[in-house]
Amino acid sequence: MDRDALHIFCWAAASVFALAAGVWRPRGLHWTAFGAVLLFAALNLGAGIYVLNHFDDPRWSAGKEPALSVPPLSGTAVVGQFLGPLDTALNGVVGQVNAFMALQHALSLALDFLAVSALALLVSFPLAILAAGISYVVAKRKIADFEKYRATVDLLKEELEQVKRQISSVNSVDTALPAEGELTDARPRLTPRG
Repeated sequence: MDRDALHIFCWAAASVFALAAGVWRPRGLHWTAFGAVLLFAALNLGAGIYVLNHFDDPRWSAGKEPALSVPPLSGTAVVGQFLGPLDTALNGVVGQVNAFMALQHALSLALDFLAVSALALLVSFPLAILAAGISYVVAKRKIADFEKYRATVDLLKEELEQVKRQISSVNSVDTALPAEGELTDARPRLTPRG
């Protein structure tokens, strides 16, 4: 990936995470936004570290001044054979200068990524406070609803106990046996033929 692709990747990955998590858990959008900002900060931090670890990669110095080179002194007529060690020393110095220039270009790009990461972390602090506040309000509302439901259930239990007592008192009156004198024979009687 080149420098523009790294920038696009950081934005795209954080956006895809925010969309996927927002669809998956729509009630926690405040935490999704906080997580997306933290992911964006981490991706930019990782990109900055990657650029610094691969500072000699020519992708980071695209469009900048070309690398320095030393003309070969060993090919010079008459004294060329004596300038071979000088040629090697100059190539080493120019190589170090080129490495320093590559580090300079990579450092400027890495600092861009690190600055964006720091800015995202700065934004994440108010988002964390906002998300925690929203979660606190939602939790308080749930606790209040639960207490309301518990009070309703307790009231219904009490009413059910009253209904049970009323039913048992009515049943105890209805199930009493009548006295012996009050019994009547309801069977049909046979009459003799005669």
